[in-house]
This record gives sequence, structure tokens and C-alpha cells, in this order.
Amino acid sequence: MIHKETSVVVDASAKTVQRVDRVVIRFAGDSGDGMQLIGDRFTSATASFGNDLSTLPNFPAEIRAPAGTLPGVSSFQLQFADHDILTPGDAPDVLVAMNPAALKANIGDVPRGAEVIVDTDEFTKRPMVKAGYGTSPLEDGTLAAYRVHPVPLTTLTVGALKDFGLSRREAERSRNMFALGLLSWMYHRPTEGTETFLREKFAKKPAIAEANVAALRAGWNFGETTEDFAVSYEVAPATRAFPAGTYRNISGNLALSYGIIAAGHLADLPVYLGSYPITPASDILHELSRHKNFGVRTFQAEDEIAGIGAALGAAFGGALGVTTTSGPGVALKSETIGLAVSLELPLLIIDIQRGGPSTGLPTKTEQADLLQAMYGRNGEAPVPVVAPRTPADCFDAALDAARIALTYRTPVFLLSDGYLANGSEPWRIPDTDDLPDLRTPFATGPNHTLADGTEVFRPYKRDPGTLARPWAVPGTPGLEHRIGGIEKQDGTGDISYDPANHEFMVRTRQAKTDGIQVPDLEVDDPDGASTLVIGWGSTYGPITAAVRRLRADGHAVAQAHLRHLNPFPRNLGEVLGRYGKVVLPEMNLGQLATLLRARYLTNVHSVTQVNGMPFKAEQLARSIQEARRAQ
Repeated sequence: MIHKETSVVVDASAKTVQRVDRVVIRFAGDSGDGMQLIGDRFTSATASFGNDLSTLPNFPAEIRAPAGTLPGVSSFQLQFADHDILTPGDAPDVLVAMNPAALKANIGDVPRGAEVIVDTDEFTKRPMVKAGYGTSPLEDGTLAAYRVHPVPLTTLTVGALKDFGLSRREAERSRNMFALGLLSWMYHRPTEGTETFLREKFAKKPAIAEANVAALRAGWNFGETTEDFAVSYEVAPATRAFPAGTYRNISGNLALSYGIIAAGHLADLPVYLGSYPITPASDILHELSRHKNFGVRTFQAEDEIAGIGAALGAAFGGALGVTTTSGPGVALKSETIGLAVSLELPLLIIDIQRGGPSTGLPTKTEQADLLQAMYGRNGEAPVPVVAPRTPADCFDAALDAARIALTYRTPVFLLSDGYLANGSEPWRIPDTDDLPDLRTPFATGPNHTLADGTEVFRPYKRDPGTLARPWAVPGTPGLEHRIGGIEKQDGTGDISYDPANHEFMVRTRQAKTDGIQVPDLEVDDPDGASTLVIGWGSTYGPITAAVRRLRADGHAVAQAHLRHLNPFPRNLGEVLGRYGKVVLPEMNLGQLATLLRARYLTNVHSVTQVNGMPFKAEQLARSIQEARRAQ
């Protein structure tokens, strides 16, 4: 149900306006119906209005799944509020279903009493049979528990565009804009930004642009004039949720892209992205390719191996090397990641996790690559691991990963996932003066004096504080040195098969990773709880929302969230030891729980899910309560 506040206002036209504190809307239709587009536009309007928000795009892996079928349904869910929120909502207050398949695929998530808007033009015999309906759900009582708004969206859109000279098929394509206009009226969303967007998007086809604008306005006017929509809703800006500053709506992949660009600027290094397109990481390649003016060079390689090989070569040449991929691509890159460990060069490996194994669920989310990032290489090849917790946090995580890579001369994993990558939220644009200085000096001359007084360059002579070796750019006079994957001799970098030297180098690389400076783990425990809920990555929003619900019900629950997974924060063992019960939700079968049990001998209670979707807050709250009661 919509979460209403008490005040009700009636305007001059006798349309009732109800003020509510938050709303969850889900747009659903065929994958070609433009649900992601109108979801994005509604989100942009909501962000500009000043609400806090969180989104969940959900779409098939196929480029164009069979029209009218349940596997072909695409949806976009958005929660927006006048206060701080953390998730796209557990269940929609409003479902917009563009056809029978969209209704059937989503109605099970809709609570009783919620509003359902359907395009009645699509509820003819053939589409209903495709969706598995024997009779019309609009007439057989299937939707009796909901407030149904039957709207002939297609007919109304075609009628609104009759003067534009479009074919019926062309006109029908604008019905998503009609639906967007109607929902914009229902929730008092501004439409000027969408009109500008449409005119820019279809600048080469002005007739199409104006037709879409007309459909958008027609949807708004329909809501204003029809008797079926007697109520609209007002959600005030979330003025108390945000510190003062300039904000914009941002997705996780866009925030990562901006973080990479900023890292290159702060390090005073060119950025080189070597990548191969893969869902859901491709957006980073697309975005970075637009920013050559910031010293960014992108290379779309012929395969995953070539992509990371080029990025590592760029790092050898003195650039900030980056490669982006998802789980299947990490498997292919593993040998070169091991080479980067051996060469001790800075390299960012960005893994936007998705459902697996193998090709798995390309457009669904999962957290199941943690053990692969930790151990998925031959030999002892430690790699630091960083995980952002929200879409906006991807920016800061990219800077943190770059700091570690550059300071300690090591490849670094950044583990995002499909939920963060495609989801969005308001992001406070940082003051550039507050961003870290990532500049790292290159080696410029000899760094070692032999017994006879000769000055030489030793490529594996280490910084005593960080254990990082020098970064020598090829072509620098006097800094010639050997490179390759065969074990090096300590100091000189010559090829070495000496057993004692190999053990020393293995332990030194491990010590370098173990010695990386990361902040202590912060614990939110206002009530002196005996139960700690700990998480990592994108589970932050659902976990925090669940903990808030439990605290509101009078339960004392502590919360902590890990960004650094290798090395762990130095106080992690002490934190875990303070609590009688530790609960760990993960979108895998308990990978971090396995690591914590092994490292700290802590009895961690796992809450796991691998259905390709993020946790729901209510579901997690119940699971945490069950874990608290368990002996």
C-alpha cells in the first residue's frame, strides 16, 4: 500500500491530492516497449524534484525476447520518498502493465489494495493466450483485490497523434510516453526535462520527437481530465535527507566511469581501458570512450584476454591501466592477473558480477565472484579486493581501488554487481579539493649502490613502508630491466629458479597485500546489541533497511559493512568477537561467511539468496530475527 501521511488537499478542479511519504512504482511491458526508457525519464524527473530514490531495472538477456511472452517482460521499479531510503522497495504500490504478459509476470509482487494500470487494448485473445490466461483477468475477478485502472493506452495514443502523419505502428510506439505522462500527472513530476530529452534524442527526426512530446502531454491531460483518476499524489522533496551540495542522479556504472576518470586526473596519469563488451559491464566502456578530452583511451579488444593484456601493457608504459568485465571474463583474464601480480604493476580489474556459472543470468545480479577474485589464479597470487555498497559509492570505491593499485603496485579487484551497475540514486558531486592526491612518482634514476660504488637500478628494490617496487617507465635511460612471468630474483629482477628466493618473493608479495592500509571497520550499534549483521557490496541497502525495521520494532541489532575484503580491516576479528551472534546476508551460497569462519573461527550465520534479484528488506528482517532466536 502507499504510505500516506495525514493531510489531504483538494484543488480547485475537485481532484484530490494526497500527500504521501514514499511510493514504489513498477513499469512493465515487452522488452521493446521502452520500459527502461520511461523508467529512466521518471527517475530523472524525480531526482530533479529533490526526492531521494532508488531504482531496479530488470530486463531479459535476449536483445529482443519473444513479444507477448513472460520471458520477454521488461520492468523498471523505482522507489522515491521525502526521506532517506536505501532500496527500490519490496513491492510496488503502482503497477503499470502494458500487456497481459507484463501483468502475469508481475502481479504476484503487488500487494492487495495497490493500483494497477493496464492497457486494455492489449487484452485481446491472442496476447492473453500467449501469457497463459484462459479468460480475461480484467473480467474474471483475478484483479478484484486491486484498484484497477483500465486505460486504452494504444487507442488514446494513436488518437492523440492522428495529425502527425505517422503510420499506426509508428504512433503505437509512443504509448510508453503516454503512460509516462499519466504517471507524471499522478505524482506531480515535471515533464520539461523529458521534452528536452526527446527533442535531443530525435533531433534528426523532428516529427517523431514532436509526436512523442504530444503523447507525453496527452497522457498528462488524460490524468487531469478523466474521472477514473480522481486522486493524484504528492511526495515532497527529501530536504532533510541530503547534506547541502549539488546533486545529480547517477547509476553505478556511470559513477565508476567518473571515478576512473577522476583517478587518472588525481594521479596525473593517462587512463587506458582495455576491455571486451560483456553484460553488465559494457556501459563503462561506452562511457569512457566519450572522454578522450580527459586523457582517456579506450580499446575494444577482440576478446577478454587481449583486453587485459593491453591494459597491463599500458600500466607497464606508465598509464593507469583498467579492464572491465563480468564473471565469465574474469575466468579468461586470470592468467594475466597472475602476470600482473608477478610484475607488480598497478591495474584495476572491475568485475560487474552477474548470475552464473558460465553464461548464467547475464542481466541478473549476484555476488558469487568473491572467491574467484580471492583465489582464482594459479600459484600464490594475492590481489586486494574492494567492493562498493551503493551506486553512488562506486565513485569513491574507484578512487580507493586506484589508491591501492598505485601506492602498492598491484592489481586490484573492484567487485560491483548488476544491481549497483544499473540501479541509480542521488549523488552529491564532491568538491574537487576534497579528493585524494593519487600522484605516484616514477623511478627516474639509479636506486642502489653496489659494493664498488657503482650506482645501478634495481627493479625489485622495495619501499620499506609499502613493499612496492619502483615503477620504471620504458625508455627511461639507465632503467632497463627484465619483465615477464618467470620468477624474479629479489632486488635485481633477474630470472631466478632458486627455491629460497621463490619462497621469499611469494611471502613478500603476500606481506605487501596484508600490509595495505585500510580503515578500521565501523559498527553502527546504538543500543549495545548482542547480534551483529555484517555484509559487503550491494547488500548494504537491503540490510540497512531491514535493520531499521527491526530497531523500529524495539530490537537491538548492530550493523557493519565491509568495503575491503582483502585485506580485511585490522579490527575485524575484534569486532566479530564482541557479538554473540553474527548474521551475514549474501547473494551467493555463503562465500564471505566461509572466509570469516576460516580466518576468525567465528560461527557466522549465513542468509543466502541466488535468484538473480536483490534481497527484500522485509524478507531480510524476518531472516535476521530467525537467526537471533536460533540457538
